[in-house]
Amino acid sequence: MNRKLCPSISPVSETNNGSLYVAALNRLQAEFVFLFRQHTKLYKCLIYELADQIRRDSDQPMTSLTYVTQEMREAQGIWGAERTSYPITVTDIRRWSMATYYPEKPPRVYWDEEYAKTTQWKGIIAPPDFNPFAWSLEPPVGPYRPGLAGAKPDGKPMTGMNGGQTDTYGVPMRPGDVITTRTRLLDWHERKGRLGHTLYVRNEIEWKNQNDELVKTRISIGIRY
Repeated sequence: MNRKLCPSISPVSETNNGSLYVAALNRLQAEFVFLFRQHTKLYKCLIYELADQIRRDSDQPMTSLTYVTQEMREAQGIWGAERTSYPITVTDIRRWSMATYYPEKPPRVYWDEEYAKTTQWKGIIAPPDFNPFAWSLEPPVGPYRPGLAGAKPDGKPMTGMNGGQTDTYGVPMRPGDVITTRTRLLDWHERKGRLGHTLYVRNEIEWKNQNDELVKTRISIGIRY
């Protein structure tokens, strides 16, 4: 066997394996080396052809097809209308924590006033994922309007999915807090993928309390194709 041709392949030695098993493996290795030597030129041609195709594709200008709407361009970076929550109550926080930690008992800082006073928070706080807008009577506003999610030039409906989100937390929410939220369209990019022409839109959501302290920011990605 030519070790210079295929240095990563070495004959299998007989240790705990049977002699027939070892012989079969060594024969397979020898046949692989033979086939590799016979077809090396063909493999190289295929690789060079693939690399050349990739280079030609990258040299082509980006397609003029776009799902970005004029409404998106006009709204980029501009904060939308604000929404304000109802005042947060101790009961809201307790029920939320009971539901999210079920069947385990939630941390005492979310429902035990006396215990919470002994912590660094000096009182009850809400879990980071607490949503004071979960029972709001106002409809959501912001870049979730159809025009800000992209549109196909031919008017055909688009399919959407959640591309993920990243939350950054500030001060915790407490009983009595009133949270104000606003949303804006950050940016977008388009590319051709497995599902065809695809639009990725990033939105930013901001929560602040009545003292103008930042409670949370969320960067979410919407995928439309």
